[in-house]
Formats: sequence, C-alpha cells, structure tokens
Amino acid sequence: MVKRILWSLFVIVILIILYFVAWPVPIDPVAWEAPPNPGYTGSFAVNERLKGVETLGIAGSYGPEDIALDSQGRIYAATHGGRIVRLNADGSDPKNWVDTKGRPLGIDFDSKGNLIVADAFRGLLSIAPDGTITELAITADGVPIRFADDVDVAADGKIYFSDASTKFGAKESGGGYEASLLDLMEHGGHGRLLVFDPATGGTKTLLDGLHFANGVAVSHDQNSVLVNETGGYRVVRFWIAGPKKGKFETLIDSLPSFPDNISTGYDGRYWVALVSPRNPLLDKLASKPFMRKVIQRMPAFMRPQAVAYGHIIAIDDKGKVLVDLQDPDGSYPINTSVTESKDYLYIGSLVAPVLGRIKKEKIGL
Repeated sequence: MVKRILWSLFVIVILIILYFVAWPVPIDPVAWEAPPNPGYTGSFAVNERLKGVETLGIAGSYGPEDIALDSQGRIYAATHGGRIVRLNADGSDPKNWVDTKGRPLGIDFDSKGNLIVADAFRGLLSIAPDGTITELAITADGVPIRFADDVDVAADGKIYFSDASTKFGAKESGGGYEASLLDLMEHGGHGRLLVFDPATGGTKTLLDGLHFANGVAVSHDQNSVLVNETGGYRVVRFWIAGPKKGKFETLIDSLPSFPDNISTGYDGRYWVALVSPRNPLLDKLASKPFMRKVIQRMPAFMRPQAVAYGHIIAIDDKGKVLVDLQDPDGSYPINTSVTESKDYLYIGSLVAPVLGRIKKEKIGL
C-alpha cells in the first residue's frame, strides 16, 4: 500500500514537472537585456502631487482609456464595452454617445470634427459628428491590424497610429490587457507605427520591430512622431520630415514604469502616462526565455500583473522630465493617458469606473 502511494506521488510529480517544462504556451520568448531601472529616484523621486484627483461619472461604463475634447470643449472617453462616452464641457451629463462594437482605445479629433479612434478589435475608425462610424484601415502593407492602440492626427490631416502587436491580437487574446501581457512576456518586437493618409486612403508601416507599440503623439513642430515602446520602457522619436526623415532615435529611456499613452500638451510639453511600475521578476528573466515560458504555464493569478500606482510625467523635445506627478496609493489606478486643456489634466485609466481630472493650478501649471 505504501509503495503504491509513493509510486502515485512520483508519477504526479513527474507529470507536474513535464507540464512546467513542455506544455505548449502561446509565447516564444526572446532573450533581451532590460535597461537599468532608476526606480523612484532623481526625476522620479516619490511624491504625492497626483493625490486628490477629481472624478467624473461615465454613464455606467469603466476603463476610460483615453480622453479627447471637441471644439465645444465637450469631453469624450473611450471605454470598455465599445462605448464612447460624452460629457458636457463642465463634466456634467455623461451619455453613451456611440458604440463601436469593439474596444476603443486612443482617440483624437481631426480638423473636420470627426473623432478618430484606434479600436483594438476593429482597427482605425472615424466617427462623424452625427455618430456615423466608418472603418478607415484594417490592414497595413497586407498585414492585419490586430491591436490598434493609440492615434494622433497631424496638422496636414495624416493619421499616425500604433498597432501594438501583430502577433497577439486584442480580440483573439481575450482583451487588450491579456494581449499586452503575452506580448510583453514574449518581447518579440511585434509592434509597429502606422500612418493613414486620407488623401489616398492608404495605410503603411513607418516603423516596426517595436516591443508593444503604444502611445503616439505628433511633435509640436510636426517634424516627428513620438511613440511609447511599453516593453522597452522608453519613448522613441520617428522623423517624418527634415534631414533625419525615416530614421528613429530614443527620446527617453530607462523609465521606472511601463509607458502607456503619450500626448502633446501646452508650452511644448508631452504627457506620458505610466501605467504600472516595472516588475523586478520580468527584468530578471529578460535573458531567460525558458523561465518566462515556465512563468506563463503558471495560473494567471500567479503571473506578473499591473500594479496600481498613479504616475504621469511631462517631458520636453529633448526628453527632459519637466513634471512628475505621483500617487503611490493608486487611488485613481492604472493611468493610461493624459489630455491637457486650459484648466485641467484629464487622466485615463484601464480599470476605473470614472474619469479623472486635476486642476492645473493645483499642481503649479
């Protein structure tokens, strides 16, 4: 009897080992070297300047990923479930304006008053003032857009947007968050920066090989596009005009958190939302692809997850940190975007059931 029990235990242990060693997983991790983590020191020294964020209701929706303001000052938020919520300029009377039937993420208005949407499930969309939805792009260079993430409209009307991962589609992976975890764990360079030209109706790839291409912002001088590379903890600049046209460079790197969206602000600022602090385990396993597969075989609750830590920064055209706002308690959690108006900073979130904003005078702007 004892021998039978011991034999059964032995078989169980062998099966567990085989599972963690050989069970198929959707990722094929690539070895890389994580950049130094400055932690919350220097320009990122811990502070509580983001505490006390005012919240606005969003008509029963949640996860206001990105915020845009129209010519009348009305507030739009892209939320889970496909709904674009619209509020009055004073933040009152939230209504479900339209439903994309997808997952809208980054949003921005063009010069004609159309709301341009990077929809993670559907691609690049345009929503007319009357709510009519038009698909602008679902492929680029013959490759399906599987995770449209953020978008910015240039002064000449061209639309720059990111395809976060050509391998781990948001819809196929069960959602944008789930797809992002797969892409970050693999680190295979599946992200790309795209441009849609309304004049031709064509979409092409400008830059690929990015490790989860996320936020997109056209520079103030319209000569370059800034892209948040979430998996590389950095912001890169791709030149679209001038002597460096077609080249890219790092604007700021070794960030202490995963950068999500980026947007142009006032006075030459660019706002970067830092969605979650870096995970020490992920950094340690950067050069160990096999161990990352083992981690992926663990139950979902045991794998690295986003941590609630409020954090947004503003940088200039040189990558210098101008403003650093933090809420270590993460009372308005998982910051995904910042939209600056004359009086406020509107702050997006991956999970919050409300929209956040903070008065600029409160933080000395």
